Amino acid sequence: MARSGYVNLLQPQDRRSPDAGDTAGSVEARRRLLAAGIGRTIVDTFVAQAATYLPTEEAVVVDLGCGAGDALALLQTQRPITGVGIDLSAAAINIASKQAPTITWVVANADRRVPLLDGSATLVLSLHARRNPDECHRVLAEGGHLLIAVPARDDLVELRHAVQGRRVERDRVADLIAEHDARFLLIDRLEARERHRLTGDGLRDVLRGTYRGERSSAAPRVEALDSLDVTFASDMVVLQRR
Repeated sequence: MARSGYVNLLQPQDRRSPDAGDTAGSVEARRRLLAAGIGRTIVDTFVAQAATYLPTEEAVVVDLGCGAGDALALLQTQRPITGVGIDLSAAAINIASKQAPTITWVVANADRRVPLLDGSATLVLSLHARRNPDECHRVLAEGGHLLIAVPARDDLVELRHAVQGRRVERDRVADLIAEHDARFLLIDRLEARERHRLTGDGLRDVLRGTYRGERSSAAPRVEALDSLDVTFASDMVVLQRR
């Protein structure tokens, strides 16, 4: 148990480096963007959708790859929940535990195993994070729901074009649905998008908040950007446990 209140269940075999998961710099970059309202529409839409699948009485909600805990903390202000946020990054969980101390925050590799009892959760969340379909099915109660958001095909497309030199659009939803089809029933689909003109610091924070932003090869192209209109977009699916 850390001094800030989170639980660390990470084992040596669960990580590839001593500092597993997102770096502190990456987490802080995303927090600065959200504080400026960038990405807020996506988080708000995701949380509003999550709230519709919760009962009036208190329910257990698990957020996989929760990062700094913004979505789960916001949901707690809208519905009576017992929240459990799980992430591989101790830096992210440390921030989350200070932001919302009444939620249980856990450092663990949920790709391997979600540290919850069978059938103990009403809702599982995954906002731009990885998830294990079998484990999600195991921890959800009968009739429980899994809400997943993935980057849409045009998410950050302008920035990716500027940095990578090509405009690549990838639709992730079909593969996502197929991956979960054996254990989950598709209930709903929706999308959220917003567009912002970003200047140098904002553009660099967007890249720092992604894995590609850590690549040194991208640095010269990023530094050359003065401003750019950037699309932020997510596809969301609601699945119900079979």
